[in-house]
Amino acid sequence: MRNLWIFINRYNAFFLFVIFFTIGVILTVKNNAYQRSVTFNSTNEVVGQAYIRLNVFKRYMNLGDVNDSLALENARLKTQLLAMKNIDSAKNVLVKDTLNHVQYTYLAARVIKNSITLRNNVITINKGSVDGIESGMAVISAGKGVVGIIRDVSPHLATIESLLNKDAKISVSIRSTKALGSLVWGDRNSDYRKAFIKDVPNHFQVKLRDTVITSGFGSFPPGVPVGLISNRGISTGDNFLTIEIRLFNDFSTLQYVYVIKDKLAQEQKALELKLPNEQ
Repeated sequence: MRNLWIFINRYNAFFLFVIFFTIGVILTVKNNAYQRSVTFNSTNEVVGQAYIRLNVFKRYMNLGDVNDSLALENARLKTQLLAMKNIDSAKNVLVKDTLNHVQYTYLAARVIKNSITLRNNVITINKGSVDGIESGMAVISAGKGVVGIIRDVSPHLATIESLLNKDAKISVSIRSTKALGSLVWGDRNSDYRKAFIKDVPNHFQVKLRDTVITSGFGSFPPGVPVGLISNRGISTGDNFLTIEIRLFNDFSTLQYVYVIKDKLAQEQKALELKLPNEQ
C-alpha cells in the first residue's frame, strides 16, 4: 500500500492531467452539438469495426463445425445423386431404386492423421464401427477421386490403407476405350501426385489426358474419377502396358473424406465364398 501511495504521489501531475482532460472532453461533448455529433459518429464507427473483427474471429473459430456440417450435407447429396443416376437404360423414365434402397451411401469423416512420405501411407479418420464403418469399405474425397480402402476399425476411429501404399491395388478403366487395368502407386515411385495403371493390353490406343475412373470391380462403385493419363504407355516387354497417370487427389491437403457403404457387399462376399477354389 505504501508503494502505491509513493507511485501516485510521484506521478500525481499525470493523473490530475488525465482526470481534468477527461472531464473537459465530457463537458465539451455534452454541451456542444457539433462535438457531440462528431464523437458519437466516430464512436459508432470504432464500435462497428470492432464488432466486424469480432464476428470474423467468431466465424474463424467455428470453421471446424461449419466444415463438419458441410461434409455431412455433401454426403447426403451424393447419396441422393447416386439414386437419381441409377436409371434403367432400357426405360429412361423409370428409376430402378429408391433413396431407401440405393446400393451405395456416403458417410462423411474428418482426417485426423495422414502421411504421404512413406512406402505404406495410412490415413486415420474420426469415424468407426459405431458409425457403421467396416473393413474393406471404399473411401473417396469430395469430388476428387479415390483415397483408399478401410483397413482397421475401432469403435470411434478407423484407418485407411491409402492409395499411396505399395500394397494398394484398385481396378480402374480408361474412360474413352473402357480398357481395364490395376491402379498401383509404390512401384519405383514416391511422388504422391502420380500413380500407374498396369496390365493394360497393348493393343489399346491410349491418349494423353484421357480420364481414368474406377471400373466397378471391387469395393469402389463404377465411375469414380482417379486421374489423367500423363504418359501413354511404358513398355514392359510383354503384351501389356504400364501407364502413368496424374492423380486428381492432392493427398497433402486431405481434410475430409467419404466412406462408401455398399449394401450388397456382404451378400456378394458370402456368395463368392461358395465358389470352388480353382487356384
